[in-house]
Amino acid sequence: MNAAERHVPVMLERVVALLAPALAHPGAVLVDATLGLGGHSEAFLRQFPEARLIGLDRDPEALRLAGERLTPYQERITLVHAVYDELPRVLDDLDVPEIDGILFDLGVSSMQLDEAERGFAYAQDAPLDMRMDSTGPTTAADIVNTYSAADLARILYQYGEEKFARRIADRIVREREIEPFTTSARLSELVRNAIPQAARRTGGHPAKRTFQALRIEVNGELDVLRRALPAAIEALALHGRIVVMSYHSLEDRITKQTLAAGTKTDVPDDLPVIPAGHEPYLRLLTRGAERPTEEETAANPRAASARVRAAERVRTKGLVA
Repeated sequence: MNAAERHVPVMLERVVALLAPALAHPGAVLVDATLGLGGHSEAFLRQFPEARLIGLDRDPEALRLAGERLTPYQERITLVHAVYDELPRVLDDLDVPEIDGILFDLGVSSMQLDEAERGFAYAQDAPLDMRMDSTGPTTAADIVNTYSAADLARILYQYGEEKFARRIADRIVREREIEPFTTSARLSELVRNAIPQAARRTGGHPAKRTFQALRIEVNGELDVLRRALPAAIEALALHGRIVVMSYHSLEDRITKQTLAAGTKTDVPDDLPVIPAGHEPYLRLLTRGAERPTEEETAANPRAASARVRAAERVRTKGLVA
């Protein structure tokens, strides 16, 4: 199965519409900060024949498959093995002073979920890995087998919003003394048994929140996002646009706060006149977080939790457009 068959881009039409005004001019530069299997990028390259794409991904296999998919556009693409908080270094290496658009499609990719051996899926038995970059140093097994009960409980509660975090953490610590955890099936079964039966009846698979929390910790996703969003905004040209698609409440909260900060002036509220260069530098393009349509969710269940926020840069170097 090729990349196009394996990957259905989420909210594709809306994402293209939000970025389109920034990409209509010749030589426009778009960064796909989370290239994945290249579905969104393919649509942009097709619609904007004079635009250039810089695609980033921490997963070497995703880069390979996306490269195959985007072969018809190879003269206009540059694919880089990098985490998206490395954007400033990537742009510097490529001698690109500013960009016109950037897309973040956060979370785990379809390919990573579908390949059982990557260990992301709680419903399939596989090595406890969960690294988005298979060359990374820390696996989910490392975390499960070495973190203290307190630290395990903290990440399960913070990143998974798991109400029974302490119960699960205590049971993990007890069971790993008997035998270290190596597979997803054993951990999934432990979590299911640790959660009271009444609580298992709703909310999907009992291990969903635990696996999500471990994945976020393995890949440092929230810390990376906190660094990446300000860097992306800083790289935007005047009238450049940023679109962020998140699938987790914490990702969405970080995005909301970062974009909202750019819409406010940085001088005291009681100042009668805002000095030049202190005006807001962003304009929000979405009212709150936009959601996929019911039709899209029915056709692509992985779209169900998607939230999209977008903004346009309206000031740079002290100037207001």
